[in-house]
Amino acid sequence: MFILRLTPLDIKKQEFKKSFRGFDPVEVETFLEMVADEFETLIREKNELTDEVLKLRTQLRDYQNVEKTLKETLMHAQQSINQSKENSERQAELIIREAELKAEKILEDARHKLEKMKNDLVLIKSQKESFARRLKHLLNSQLELISVLEKDDLDFGKYEAKPKRNSLVETPGQAKLEFAGDRESQENTKTVQTSQEDPSIKNAPDLNWKKKSENPAQKGEEPDQAKGPRISDQLII
Repeated sequence: MFILRLTPLDIKKQEFKKSFRGFDPVEVETFLEMVADEFETLIREKNELTDEVLKLRTQLRDYQNVEKTLKETLMHAQQSINQSKENSERQAELIIREAELKAEKILEDARHKLEKMKNDLVLIKSQKESFARRLKHLLNSQLELISVLEKDDLDFGKYEAKPKRNSLVETPGQAKLEFAGDRESQENTKTVQTSQEDPSIKNAPDLNWKKKSENPAQKGEEPDQAKGPRISDQLII
């Protein structure tokens, strides 16, 4: 549809044909002047509104760009926050895992050290008990040796206290008795000295006694005295 665009000037210059008994020309021109002025005012307001609309549209477009930029910035910030959060969580997990591994290693080393200390303690106790047994055995052996020496000394006393016959001439039996006593005393003394000089005899775990089979009657002793330890007893390793 074609719309005729009028301007205030067109309205003012508009001319009408004159006819008989028509409108008053002055009133018509006055009205046209008023319409032209009003129309001009409307056009001016329209132009102002159009400019305002353009300005507002420009501002709106700027605001929309700012909004878009803000949204993109917020989106990037959110992505950065999420990425930082994920990185922090992964790093925290790694730190926790490393701490757990270190703690496990420390506990494992502590368990190994404790086990080694227990084994060392058991070994030390075993060595202590073994040393105590050997020392006790050695002391018992020495006590037995001392007891033997004391008994031999008692036997020496018996021989020295035995009275001799009041005869200027010794009988063959009496000479044999004294000779046998001296020989046994020398052998016993030699055996004791050997046991003191030889560490193998001193530290021997077991001591066996060997008695010479002699008739007590040949020594001039009583039968009940032949049952006790004699000077003729010797250590055998």
